[in-house]
Amino acid sequence: MKKMLLLLLVGLFLSGCGTLAKESELWEHDTMYKNWDHFKFSYYGYKNPSDESCKKTQEQGWWGIEVHKR
Repeated sequence: MKKMLLLLLVGLFLSGCGTLAKESELWEHDTMYKNWDHFKFSYYGYKNPSDESCKKTQEQGWWGIEVHKR
């Protein structure tokens, strides 16, 4: 009985993780970074952002679609 309860809890946990990954659209992307500029900025450029890096983020669409909360 304890094993059955443990398996049920593990199953619920894994299904919850899968649901969260689906909502975050993690599986719909083939990479984590949009391009090499995005990769470089994420590793060392974020410490000293500039107007140029801000312009690149908007032109290249690094951060995806903006979602407005109601």
